[in-house]
Amino acid sequence: MTKQEKNEVIELLKGKFSQYNNFYITDTESLNVEQVSKLRRVCFDKQVEMKVAKNTLIKKALESIDAEKYAGVFDSLHKVTALMFSENPKEPAMILSGFRKENNKDKPVLKAAFINGDVFVGDNQLKALTMIKTKNELIGDVIGLLQAPIQRVLGALENKDNAKKEEVPVEVAPVAEAAAPVAETAAPEVPAAEVASEAPAAEATPEAPATDATDAPAEA
Repeated sequence: MTKQEKNEVIELLKGKFSQYNNFYITDTESLNVEQVSKLRRVCFDKQVEMKVAKNTLIKKALESIDAEKYAGVFDSLHKVTALMFSENPKEPAMILSGFRKENNKDKPVLKAAFINGDVFVGDNQLKALTMIKTKNELIGDVIGLLQAPIQRVLGALENKDNAKKEEVPVEVAPVAEAAAPVAETAAPEVPAAEVASEAPAAEATPEAPATDATDAPAEA
């Protein structure tokens, strides 16, 4: 590789490191050509950029941007290195984990990962990286926490309204029952008045014998 070609690779890598806040450093030495091609296709489908480059060129690209910022990954730049760039901090970890399970292997090896300024070194960090919360997931969690008290208040109000609706028939029923006896007690007063008005007619019946008594001597 000529000096010009090396400079072109360094500039290309600088552009990728500046573009992405997340990148993984993996060891693909044990993979054959077919497996590497397959891994590239998976990365492409998941919108993860995969670049294979020499460790010296990778280090020069990082040092030219900010040597102190990326110092934690320099010790991981050895053997064959494939870089995986992604906007999603855990997508490369998911790809590596899935690739291993599918091929029943522990390769490719994770050497290091740079996630939003934090450095994770070693293959034993892979499982933890698959559980990292993405930005959208974190926003969803925050929204859920904010909505929880509101939902509890709305639920309490709804239960209260339902309880009031259920109590209405219970309150009305006694009122209707109390009114019924009043109507029944008032009804007998009308026949009592009628009986009182008919009482003199009953007393007039004895006058008939008095008329008969005056007629009796005349016949004698």
